[in-house]
Amino acid sequence: MQKAINAANPKLSLPHYMPPVPRGKTIVVGAGKAAASMVQAFEDNWPHPITGLVVTRYGHKVPTRFVEVVEASHPVPDQAGLEAAQRILQLVQNLTKDDLVVCLISGGGSALLTAPSPGLTLAHKQAINSALLKSGATIDEMNCVRKHISAIKGGQLALACAPAKLWTLLISDVPGDDPSVIASGPTVADPTTFQDALAIIEKYRILEPQAVVDHLKRAERETPKPGDKRLEANQYHLIATPQMSLEAAAQLARENGITPLILGDSLEGEARDVAMVHAGIAKQVLRHGQPCARPCLLLSGGETTVSVRGTGRGGRNTEFLLALSVALGGLDHVFALACDTDGVDGTEDNAGAVMTPDTLTRAQALGISAKAYLANNDGYGFFEQLGDLVITGPTLTNVNDFRAILIL
Repeated sequence: MQKAINAANPKLSLPHYMPPVPRGKTIVVGAGKAAASMVQAFEDNWPHPITGLVVTRYGHKVPTRFVEVVEASHPVPDQAGLEAAQRILQLVQNLTKDDLVVCLISGGGSALLTAPSPGLTLAHKQAINSALLKSGATIDEMNCVRKHISAIKGGQLALACAPAKLWTLLISDVPGDDPSVIASGPTVADPTTFQDALAIIEKYRILEPQAVVDHLKRAERETPKPGDKRLEANQYHLIATPQMSLEAAAQLARENGITPLILGDSLEGEARDVAMVHAGIAKQVLRHGQPCARPCLLLSGGETTVSVRGTGRGGRNTEFLLALSVALGGLDHVFALACDTDGVDGTEDNAGAVMTPDTLTRAQALGISAKAYLANNDGYGFFEQLGDLVITGPTLTNVNDFRAILIL
């Protein structure tokens, strides 16, 4: 996993994407779990005066010299994130065409960069975020709704920066690396609409807060769309992606005589369903040597979802790994790791967990039922009792989930 994280380290990737020096001033803004480390890397490679502000998750702050770093709540926004977003909008006001705004965006920025649309409040945004997180909605769906109840997402920050030049550097944590989805695309055109957002909350039967429903139905202020001439001079660059991290892990496997197989960098769906598919592939390897012979390493990335029905603790990675354990039933020769590359699985203090062939046997010896814990969405509790949680602390980057299944 460390190899995968290193591949997404801003200190290594960001220097390759520095913008041209402007005639005017340079202002750095941004949001995300990697925002502070991105600022640090930018400052180390920019020999000219800069000012600015970025917002990151609590515990993800690192020392910076010129750009202020504010910490706020994720995945549910708080007052600190609201105030930071308001200050960012103020910082980019009254600029000229000779000025440059550098926007540093990474996963988590959607919750951290919170500026409610006129008529809505922070409490409204907190309620809708919580409902979406529990619903099983995909990241694309959640960010579509977030854009349409925001005054800064969905390209609206880009409009606020005009007529200054805008240079956005992105670390992707979303399937497909779509810049309009990463942190809800504050500096790029938004192809989604109010109608799309309303359809999503109706799909998941989210009926409250009523003010949000009414706002989406009114559809008074649409976000800028692809082809909008106000955005055509802006540039964005992806500096780290899930695929880069998977390829780094694959190369390490090859160096150790293990055949890697990358199943995909953008797998979505219920965590337990994705686990069933991975288990099926692992069984095929063991029984028939297909699609590759042992020893091999199955790698995948993307962002699964969890429809919360129980009362347990845990994120999508421990849910995936617990479901994988149940599906494999203690097969020999299979080891697995599933972690979030930002170091936080959901809202817990772990990045994820590990599974070994004797996971179920050890659980049974403790009187623990894997199936019962899975039914209660308590992957954290299951692996905590086994001592198999992976706790890294904040990694200061974020290219989504990393799953590795080693078959010996």
